[in-house]
Amino acid sequence: MLATYNHRCCITGIENPELLIASHIIPWSKDKSNRLNPMNGLCLNALHDKAFDCGLIAIRSEDYSIILSSELKKKKTVIPALESNFIAYEHKQILLPDKFLPSPKFLDYHFQHIFKK
Repeated sequence: MLATYNHRCCITGIENPELLIASHIIPWSKDKSNRLNPMNGLCLNALHDKAFDCGLIAIRSEDYSIILSSELKKKKTVIPALESNFIAYEHKQILLPDKFLPSPKFLDYHFQHIFKK
């Protein structure tokens, strides 16, 4: 998965291998048949991997843009770290691989079953 994304986080472009994770769109435990399917994966940095797994961010299947959960935006005071790590990427398209694009079906599953609207 990391090689598919040229060892770059698809949200931030971070290239430090120590910070990158091959993240499943549909969790490993939920779909045995697609565990190794490269279209069920994203290359994310550790922070965005955790946020994706917890449903705090999602990726729209229509245009591969980033969506933030209302849980991230409901704070009265937005701290700089929230601004620079999440709000700055809202509605921006992820960096797409040359092959094995993330499956719209898998992204829709994540949006419907994991994302905290």
